[in-house]
Amino acid sequence: MSVETVVELVAAGFLAGVVSVLVSLASLVSYPALLELGLGPVAANVTNTVALIFTGVGAAAGSRPELRGTRSVLLRLGAIAAVGGAIGAVLLLIAPAATFQVVVPFLIGGASVFLLAQPYLARRWERAGNAHSVRRARVLGVLLFVAAVYAGYFGAAGGILIFAIVSAMFPEWTPQRANAVKSVTSMCANGSAAIGFAFYGPVHWGFVFPLALGFLLGGRVGPQLARRLPDNTLRVIAASCGLALAVKFAV
Repeated sequence: MSVETVVELVAAGFLAGVVSVLVSLASLVSYPALLELGLGPVAANVTNTVALIFTGVGAAAGSRPELRGTRSVLLRLGAIAAVGGAIGAVLLLIAPAATFQVVVPFLIGGASVFLLAQPYLARRWERAGNAHSVRRARVLGVLLFVAAVYAGYFGAAGGILIFAIVSAMFPEWTPQRANAVKSVTSMCANGSAAIGFAFYGPVHWGFVFPLALGFLLGGRVGPQLARRLPDNTLRVIAASCGLALAVKFAV
């Protein structure tokens, strides 16, 4: 592999890591870069997923203030995401990714609208009291599992789905805290998928290592930028990018 290719992969990974933390759309940067370097769609997808774990590692290191006191939540959500991601990886290896093309715009668009509506929904839930809280928690847990399956299978904007669900689970949290938990939860989904890909998928390991280095650095820097944004700005930016991506996929 040439030095130019290594530099390109590190740069793409760094930018994708920052984008992942801020707007949950890392694959919009790293996946096209892998395709441009000659990998096929499935090889690019699995190679990207394996390297993407390191965005979560970097984001966790950079989000320690936001993650303080969330250990039990991370263990619970991480376990759900890990199981879902593993199932998604199996689906990818036995079925073509085109299976999701019809529903992807609706998944991403719906999650983006849901994310924008979080402040309004939080007020509604607060007025409703605890009567529906258990049922809501169960529904959101199922949605998180489905989002993790999607992340392990197709991946594009999976972080937005998880961000929207985590925000709904904990409406009292700031967007920065929900985003930090999203990064670690997404890492669990990607990590379990990556284990399957490492054994059975067409992973290009020479591309993984420089890309992972970029992801690690970008994930580490991203929380510092997110921390400087006003509370609702992060939510609005992520949702707006998700809506734009949903329209692009639909077209």
